[in-house]
Amino acid sequence: MPMTLRMGALIVLFGGAMAMAAAPAGAQPGQAPVPAGDRQAIRKVIRAQMDAFRRDDGAAAFSYASPSIRSQFQTPERFMEIVRRGYRPVYRPRSVKFLELIETGGQIFQKVWVLGPDGVPVNAYYVMERQPGGGWKIGGCILARPGGETI
Repeated sequence: MPMTLRMGALIVLFGGAMAMAAAPAGAQPGQAPVPAGDRQAIRKVIRAQMDAFRRDDGAAAFSYASPSIRSQFQTPERFMEIVRRGYRPVYRPRSVKFLELIETGGQIFQKVWVLGPDGVPVNAYYVMERQPGGGWKIGGCILARPGGETI
């Protein structure tokens, strides 16, 4: 994928979170003030989306995305194409470990350590958005090397 197209795709996938891409890497890790039940629900949504990626079930994976992400991509096929090309670590992870929730700038990030299919570890910062009914959706994903460099 050409770099300009990849960057454009990354900006779209991140939605409004792109402006805060550096925030998770520089933030002091810690528990966000999110109740335990919500922390479990957030992890469940991320796991479910990763499971859908493994099955190549675009409709299911797309269903865990926030309304703004779904609006930007319009179809599960477009969404999956971007994930396949630019987000291989979360598309085909070898190993996944959930770390802390981070709150910065009023946004909730779930930090997930992922060993990608190439054996390279990354931190995936999932932007989580509470929905009107109380559930959670994924509003973007920022990949960074463990040292903090955004990929």
